Amino acid sequence: MEAQQQLERWMTQYQNLIYSICYRLTGDYFDAEDLAQDTFLSAYRHLPDFDGENEKAWLCRIATNKCIDYLKRAGRRSVPTEDVYFSSLPDSRSSPEKEALEHEIQKRLFESCNQLEPPYRQAALDYYYYEMDINEIAAKTGKNKKTLQTQIYRAKGMLRVLLGKEVLRDA
Repeated sequence: MEAQQQLERWMTQYQNLIYSICYRLTGDYFDAEDLAQDTFLSAYRHLPDFDGENEKAWLCRIATNKCIDYLKRAGRRSVPTEDVYFSSLPDSRSSPEKEALEHEIQKRLFESCNQLEPPYRQAALDYYYYEMDINEIAAKTGKNKKTLQTQIYRAKGMLRVLLGKEVLRDA
């Protein structure tokens, strides 16, 4: 069979299969179309190297390799924007203003929690100031989790009155 006829037969028989492989690997309609065409062109160019057995697997392998190569090149082509780059950097140091503000907020929270009556005082300190979770507080105090959740919920309301409109984490 002539090479051009072989290519036409493959395109007729395997066009949808090759396209679907390319689409699944790239997730892009237009890239998948281009890669499917590249697959058939590559198969045509390498037809003399083909042993004639299992053409479907051979074409699928070519398509997969084309997609993998494309994705590797695409990954190298992508350049992060300035915003993406700087937001991805770890915040290794905080400003003195930020530290002072954090310290002031923590101080106000501690003082406000200490103004509450028992049992709300300790529940609020443990949950909001020391940032313990319900399970940790229950293990520490031996109290029922539901009881602690109720105490934290009520302490939250009392702290909102004391602190103004600043939001506390939910119980």
